[in-house]
Amino acid sequence: MKINRESFQKLTPAQIIVFYYFLAIAFSFLLLNLPGVYKPGIKIETIDSLFTAVSAVSVTGLTAISISETYTPFGISMIMVVLQFGGIGIMSIGTFFWLLIRKRIGMKERQLIMVDHNQYSLSGVVYLIREIVKIIFLIELIGGLIFTFYIMRFYDTFNEAFLNGLFMAVSATTNAGFDITGESLMPYFNDYFIQIMTMLLIILGAIGFPVLIEVKAFFSKKTPHFRFSLFTKITTLTFGVLLVFGAIMIYILESFNSFKGMAWHEKIFTSIFHSVSSRSAGLTTFDVTQFSEATDIVISSLMFIGASPSSVGGGIRTTTLAIAVLFLINFARGREVIHIFNRQIKLIDVFRSFAVILLAGLMVIVALLILLITEPNVPVVALLFEITSAFGTCGMSLGITSDLSTMGKLIIMVLMFIGRVGLISFLFTLGGKTKKPHYHFPKERVIIG
Repeated sequence: MKINRESFQKLTPAQIIVFYYFLAIAFSFLLLNLPGVYKPGIKIETIDSLFTAVSAVSVTGLTAISISETYTPFGISMIMVVLQFGGIGIMSIGTFFWLLIRKRIGMKERQLIMVDHNQYSLSGVVYLIREIVKIIFLIELIGGLIFTFYIMRFYDTFNEAFLNGLFMAVSATTNAGFDITGESLMPYFNDYFIQIMTMLLIILGAIGFPVLIEVKAFFSKKTPHFRFSLFTKITTLTFGVLLVFGAIMIYILESFNSFKGMAWHEKIFTSIFHSVSSRSAGLTTFDVTQFSEATDIVISSLMFIGASPSSVGGGIRTTTLAIAVLFLINFARGREVIHIFNRQIKLIDVFRSFAVILLAGLMVIVALLILLITEPNVPVVALLFEITSAFGTCGMSLGITSDLSTMGKLIIMVLMFIGRVGLISFLFTLGGKTKKPHYHFPKERVIIG
């Protein structure tokens, strides 16, 4: 025990976070196999149960089974519990309970919180967690009640409507993409209230927790001369641009394809909803298997980018893309530094952005090559769609998840896990503790391009 404790103490915060997420998956697997979780007569393979646990912890939503046909109301409640682990974060949930029992939050715990939420300072991390939990739980509760009273006419009892309404709110807010209708949100194709509410919850979950906290501080008027941070400005701008870009591309590409015969408002809402959902949520109001391959590529790109840092989503994240694009624009203009919103981006953040993009791209290529071998009968675009959906913790699928081989499902599980933990944490896990050099070599230029 002493050796194990000493070995654990030597782990970096990033490695401990990854270890905790492994524990969360194991715990979730046990929760989803408790007596009364499955409907009578239902038996599923161990690999499929593990796949669902990984998908729930990573709030992805890809499943090899039907949630509505497999789980009882108790089982659905267990899934909602697991979604909180992945959506809010392991350290957020842990810190929340520590605060409830008045446990002192030490330096080690603060470091773990900082790594789990990609923060650069130990200052204010406990306040950050307290605000995250309060805001997300409040959003889920309000969203659940609104959905409940709206869909009550479709159910016989209030309890049944509340279970479905709360699940819809939790699934949307955590960007999990799970559904208990068996058809995602396709039954609500013409119900624009459900669609608008769902999109709003998806955005609130994916925009980034620090953004929500700053918006709350702005409207509270408690801080005089309040100024939004550079992170909030870049995140919000990039999120909005990608949302509009995705909606326009889907609308244009499908207007003469699967959208033929639709009314103008159906085309617009379908395009906007899938642009929002493809960033991380994975919920659909339309059969995505009818989309053209060009649209599949666009959606795959959006899933690859994913949501914002310190949010419920995965992918390379919005700020990573924004900094990389800003660097390319400034580099083309002959500038050596990046200026935006009267601030200068640090060079280390540029390095991190390109490292994440490079590693993520290589990971997608390797995963695609492996799946091309293990799933020879599945089209390349469908495999790419599944891979980016897993990495972006999105959950959209062209219907191939249940047909994947055991090796294929394992690859997808690894991608979902990395997508949730984050590539920066994953890189630091592999690298171990950083060591500052005590000397420097002479610098020399290298011909590039």
